[in-house]
Amino acid sequence: MKPDKTTTCSTEKDFVYKFQADVQSFVLTVPLQFPVQENLSHFHGRLMLLHNLPCFIEKDLKKMLCQFVEEETIKDYDGEAERALDAVRLAALDVEQLADTWMKSYTDTTLEHAQPEETNWDEDFADIYHDLIHSPASETLLNLEHNYFVSISELLGERDVELKKLRERQGAEMNKVMQELGKSLSDHHVNSAAVQHFESQQILENKWSSELKQLSTIQKQEYQEWVIKLHQDLKNPNNSFISEEIKVQPCQLQGSEDTSGRLYEEHRQLEESFTIHLGAQLKTMHNLRLLRADMLDFCKHKRNHRSGVKLHRLQTALSLYSTSLCGLVLLVDNRINSYSGIKRDFATVCQECTDFHFPQLQEQLEVSQQVVLYARAQRSQKSKRQHESKNMNAGHGDKAKSTDRNQSNILPGEFYVTRHSNLSEIHVVFHLCVDDNVKSGSISARDPAIMGLRNLLKVCCTHDITTINIPLLLVHEMSEEMTIPWCSKRAELVFKCVKGFMMEMVSWDGGVSRTVQFLVPQNISEEMFYQLSNMLPQIFRVSSTLTLTSKR
Repeated sequence: MKPDKTTTCSTEKDFVYKFQADVQSFVLTVPLQFPVQENLSHFHGRLMLLHNLPCFIEKDLKKMLCQFVEEETIKDYDGEAERALDAVRLAALDVEQLADTWMKSYTDTTLEHAQPEETNWDEDFADIYHDLIHSPASETLLNLEHNYFVSISELLGERDVELKKLRERQGAEMNKVMQELGKSLSDHHVNSAAVQHFESQQILENKWSSELKQLSTIQKQEYQEWVIKLHQDLKNPNNSFISEEIKVQPCQLQGSEDTSGRLYEEHRQLEESFTIHLGAQLKTMHNLRLLRADMLDFCKHKRNHRSGVKLHRLQTALSLYSTSLCGLVLLVDNRINSYSGIKRDFATVCQECTDFHFPQLQEQLEVSQQVVLYARAQRSQKSKRQHESKNMNAGHGDKAKSTDRNQSNILPGEFYVTRHSNLSEIHVVFHLCVDDNVKSGSISARDPAIMGLRNLLKVCCTHDITTINIPLLLVHEMSEEMTIPWCSKRAELVFKCVKGFMMEMVSWDGGVSRTVQFLVPQNISEEMFYQLSNMLPQIFRVSSTLTLTSKR
């Protein structure tokens, strides 16, 4: 027998049932263990079968059995309650502690008497900001954010200048060492100088990183306090004026405009827009755009070329806490906490302006890393249990494969999400993991990168992201192997797959109008761009006006 897992004390009681058959009297005595754990209907059926009881007592036996169990169970409960009361009368228990425990249990389980949930500070701040950005105070908020942006930019400028001077000085020192190599100096001196230079750069970078983090923290605290105070001032009818509007000097950051202007001339942005209707019965209108642009152009802060002082992010701020968010797909490697390639450039853009609403990028990446480790541990435990249930030989090969991979890395097709309020036009960034396989021309609709697009589009549907920017060729930069046939084949695959995913969206969100922007690298030719532009309406079957004429 298995041991009883219940902690309640069990007692045995006899159920006695008397009945008559003709002139004979019979007595049925059955021991029952209380509290009764088994089904009484099943128990009653076994009694009838084992003791070969007559059928005319079946209903009466069941009635008496149920009545007996109910009465004895109530007696047990009453006895337990009496013993508890006796313990209280004899001062064996702390009455106040018992009353507090009972009151806490009652208030926690009874909604009518439960304490209201504590308000979330982040939610309160979000509501306050949403009210202000949709009020006449929006100009003041954006000016304040721009002033903070200027402060960060000046600090980054000082950092870059100091790092540049250090590298130039170290380069000159290394040239002298190399000239003396083999004469008065040996390889040991070269290695020692390289190590010293690396340590000096690390110390200087850590110093500026610490100052940048400290400034961002101070700005975020000041900004949030100022927003709350401004909201209180607006609600106070006795105030005849709001806080003085923050002014921005027109001479600030004019140098960066020239640079952006030159880049714009070098890589002229090409754009084509289409309107489509998708759906089997109830069709939904969507906007499609094909652009030749850099992915990070949607993240970098754009300034007004006329005045040179205003961040063009009013629409982004207005929709920050709304059901019309804007997302972007960034193709990354399988390491989360690393900065290389486009991830380094994206981190630099995030540093240019303090995020006043969400954690900094590094903090969000650390959380994502912990989630990945937890998910890997859960999957490993599940896989281990499955392997133990099978034969050892079948599971040995899989185990060997799983141990070769770093558990902190993500797989191709998986992605992690970061939230931002400090980017120019983007609220949400999907960091989609891809490998070198995307550069080959043989990927199919079941490739992990394509399936990753499907999964992140599903996230867009469930989290109110109505605009999404997708790299059409699944690369951010063109290379030699990406010929015209390669680009055409890849674009056709992505167009068709995204169209299928958009058809699925109707079952995911009920049919919401969306904007999908397909981006191609800046160094793609105009001829290739317009070839892809002609391909898009053929695949999506863009609606066109049909003119009917009648002949008499």
